[in-house]
Amino acid sequence: MSHRGPLTAVITTVLGAAFGGLLIWHVYRTKRRKPSSVQKAADPVAAPCPVERDPAAAEGQHIPVPRLADEELTTAECRTPKAPPPVRIPSCDQLLAVTPVMVGSEDDWQRMWPLMQKELSVFPVLGLDCEWVKTEGVSVKGRASAVSLLQMATYSGLCVLVRLLTFRGGQQPFPPSFVDVLRDPHILKVGVGCYDDGRRLTRDYGLSLASTVDLRYVALRQRRSSVSNGLSLKSLAADLLNVSLDKSLELRCSDWEADQLTLEQMTYAARDAQISIALFVDLLGLQTDAGPAFPSGSSYAELASRCQGLVDVPFRGRGDGDDGAQEGERRRRARKPAACESPESGDQQVPDPRNNHKRKPLGVGYSARKSPLYDNCFLYAPDGQPLCTCDKKKAKWYLDKGIGVLQSEDPFIVRLLFEPSGRPDSKQDYYLTAKENLCVVCGVADSYIRKNIVPHEYRRHFPTEMKDHNSHDILLLCTGCHAASNVHDSFLKQQLADEFAAPQGCEEGVRLLEDSARRRVRSAARALLSAKDGLPAQRREELQALIKNYMNMNEEQELTDEALQEAASLETRILNEAYIPHGLKVVRAHAERGLRGLMELERRWRQHFLTAMQPRHLPPLWSVDHNHSKFLRKYGEDLPIKLN
Repeated sequence: MSHRGPLTAVITTVLGAAFGGLLIWHVYRTKRRKPSSVQKAADPVAAPCPVERDPAAAEGQHIPVPRLADEELTTAECRTPKAPPPVRIPSCDQLLAVTPVMVGSEDDWQRMWPLMQKELSVFPVLGLDCEWVKTEGVSVKGRASAVSLLQMATYSGLCVLVRLLTFRGGQQPFPPSFVDVLRDPHILKVGVGCYDDGRRLTRDYGLSLASTVDLRYVALRQRRSSVSNGLSLKSLAADLLNVSLDKSLELRCSDWEADQLTLEQMTYAARDAQISIALFVDLLGLQTDAGPAFPSGSSYAELASRCQGLVDVPFRGRGDGDDGAQEGERRRRARKPAACESPESGDQQVPDPRNNHKRKPLGVGYSARKSPLYDNCFLYAPDGQPLCTCDKKKAKWYLDKGIGVLQSEDPFIVRLLFEPSGRPDSKQDYYLTAKENLCVVCGVADSYIRKNIVPHEYRRHFPTEMKDHNSHDILLLCTGCHAASNVHDSFLKQQLADEFAAPQGCEEGVRLLEDSARRRVRSAARALLSAKDGLPAQRREELQALIKNYMNMNEEQELTDEALQEAASLETRILNEAYIPHGLKVVRAHAERGLRGLMELERRWRQHFLTAMQPRHLPPLWSVDHNHSKFLRKYGEDLPIKLN
């Protein structure tokens, strides 16, 4: 054996022991460092957030991998922003206790605007209302007086009363920030009748009001107000907030253009805007156990999502759809002008205090049926098979024509003398059931009106096969439930408008468009005729130049009264050649999928009625899928759709 063998073995053993010892020592050092690092990550509050690391210190320092990961975790946690605490809204009493501020000039507005702007950045909502003179003799040619006062309140109760009289006729320009906040689409303007207030401001001053939300719609959607009560601002304040608003005739019809408004006038005007904010907060449930609150920095998108389908929608308190609104307008114009005919903004349901009447309920403008809808008379086939129920007038028509014979007086049954075009599929048929003359929602039996479950503006475009014998979708509702149902219908109409690009009430969705150039000329001529020498010379020259330019007149030519009268009577509406009615556009979109598509639209409206109104007295066998299987058997899915 070589002498090198034992030496090699000894050297190998020593080196192995040394290497193993170093390895054990390294593991031991690593384990001792871990607890402090874990503790550091587990308790990030004790660890300071590093702002900037020292490169020189980092270069010469060995940091184990676990420690580096923990430091990064701690740093990320320290940099995570914490949600700011919710902002508290003052109680209703505190809101109403805030003293309003009067603004009558651009300087006054500029002093108040920074505070308003700060509050709107936190909660982008303005309570809004208008006042105008309502005393006898102030209307000109049947036209309501111009708006005199505009009230705007923020969430804290801060209310700015803007005297528009000082800006009338171009006496001084409106501050740009004032114009911008009114037309800002990302600031909600809430109130009762605020959409109509916006139309008045546009008519009188050319101001644009965007993103309005009528609180009456919100109250009906949230089912927070009974349909048997009025939906005026006064009624909502009393029913929801237990606050009594003074709506006395002396204040409502006081002189809003007086040189100095009284304290009572200022308080009355401010409370309408302040209570609108309180109602909005209450209706949307922006409250906690400690009081009304909302997340700091609530965005317009969050608030608007809670009012989906209600933004910039005019309130229709009577009638069914556009036809009802137009009929209401014709009736309004036909009435004789009264001393204080126009109620305050948004208080359409408040009666004239001079008449000792109670509050008018929602639906008061409806005309209830004077006779029952269902006579529950029966028609029988020649072999005695029941065919359907009908009214007595139709049953007697068969008798008068000699094509039917009276089989029974009670119940009234007429047996036909000819073979009918169709017979019921079974004895369980909707048209064979007797129906009660009462409201299918609440059961009231002394006042009711017919309700089209699928609105006529859609049904009228259906193919003939789906329009025949559709009494299934005509139900009885009392006037109050009918009005509430129409409000809910407007929500679904807006959804359909958004889904199928079929707008209502905007430029693409109206038959006649407003020519802005003609409208400016007409407004200028009317201003010159009404104000005469009351306008500043510079403003008068601007208006005259506008009219002359439109009428192709030279600057040297003089505007005669005849030319001004002609300009003042200009027709400002032009035909919209691209106009397609909302209902037709929606029906067309569904008809692209054939018969099933139209049945889906029909089913959607029926289900909407069930969900929104929750009727408790529906006729037997009423169904959301009524006749759908029959249509498919009779016509097939490939039926060519011919829309009307």
